[in-house]
Amino acid sequence: MAADPDAPEATDEQLAQGRRFTDALPALAARMEAGMVQRPVGRPRDPGKKISVSLRLDSDVLDKFRSGGPGWQTRINEALRKA
Repeated sequence: MAADPDAPEATDEQLAQGRRFTDALPALAARMEAGMVQRPVGRPRDPGKKISVSLRLDSDVLDKFRSGGPGWQTRINEALRKA
């Protein structure tokens, strides 16, 4: 904290004025206790569910898709969808 001038240490007077979270925001505290406030965890779900499969491809086919950089699996998926 000493190295951050934007976050000075609280004084005794400031600490004495502090309130508990449940006293300062009772409605929010009640919702949190009831489990009504939830934060999403992880990546957003993809609306189109994908299934993991094992697929054997010729090395030249795989090399061609991979040479395009990131997103090669998506490009394979698009090519298969067109077919």
